[in-house]
Amino acid sequence: MIQRRDPSLDLLLDLDGQVLVVDPAGGYWVKFVVTRVPPTAERPHGLDYSLTLHGPEGERLVGFDNAHPVGKRHHHQPHDHHHRLRTVKPYDYRDAATLLGDFWTMVDAVLRDRGVIP
Repeated sequence: MIQRRDPSLDLLLDLDGQVLVVDPAGGYWVKFVVTRVPPTAERPHGLDYSLTLHGPEGERLVGFDNAHPVGKRHHHQPHDHHHRLRTVKPYDYRDAATLLGDFWTMVDAVLRDRGVIP
């Protein structure tokens, strides 16, 4: 089976190491850590990633990553998941563009809930 190249992958990989302030007061920021890894059962897309939103005290408010399995999933299952405040749920990774879109949608929702943005 031939895998199609994800045209949005370069954009995601270019964000590696970036930290961006996302509110006018400078209290909320996002951080991107993205590296290529050999594809495995846990990371079939060949990425190790962490996209996070942090609050004024440095606390993680939103996170999309694949650092560990979620719930009853064990090794040899995809590790993709997202955090929103204290809730962790599995995430169905499709491609880099969808991951970025889903991350920014959740970031915006949390910032709106906190009254940081209209």
